[in-house]
Amino acid sequence: MKGLFITSTGTEIGKTLVTATLCHQLKSSGKAVAALKPIISGVTDDTMQGSDTALIAESLGLPLNLEVINRISPFRYKAPLAPTMAAALEGRTLDYEDLIRACRIAMAENQFTLVEGVGGSFVPLVGDKLVADWIKDLGLESLLVVGSYLGTISHTIATLEAMTARGLPVRAIVISESGGDNPDLAKTTEEIERLTGLRVAVIPRLSSAFAPWASAPDLAHLI
Repeated sequence: MKGLFITSTGTEIGKTLVTATLCHQLKSSGKAVAALKPIISGVTDDTMQGSDTALIAESLGLPLNLEVINRISPFRYKAPLAPTMAAALEGRTLDYEDLIRACRIAMAENQFTLVEGVGGSFVPLVGDKLVADWIKDLGLESLLVVGSYLGTISHTIATLEAMTARGLPVRAIVISESGGDNPDLAKTTEEIERLTGLRVAVIPRLSSAFAPWASAPDLAHLI
């Protein structure tokens, strides 16, 4: 496997935590790993501190300078919106071919590359291209990151079935525990595992604001 695509059922679910956790765990075990979050919105070059890009850089032990930012997240938008809308507000259009090219270059140059998507698997990118098309064109298996909130089982099955219908293999599911009052996490995990037939790992709510990926449970076994 040259890499893995980190996707989700929606936004603010926990994809970046999963990406950073895998970066940290693979590096700690002596394996070479690179990571991209090529598209990021809601940031400027002056507000990258604390961003998803910064979290990934930190988990890889990289400094947060412009070279690293450009390497991890070459397509950046100010508005916290889907790429189509965020780009339009700036009078720009995401170049889909450039996106695919950037990912393929990273995959060719590195032994193992994690590519983190934007939002859920069916977020629009540009024209009729969705995140699902991006995954397909890279030829990568996915890790599907889902929440533990009420309704997540339906969202998980719907996303998984839609991805399967497009011929997109999902390697495993990671449940990132949602905040607030939610159904029993263990029972939710059992149901998702039973209904999907896939391996399911869980990341509970992590109290540490500093390097939360360092205290996350093992996810490397999913690769």
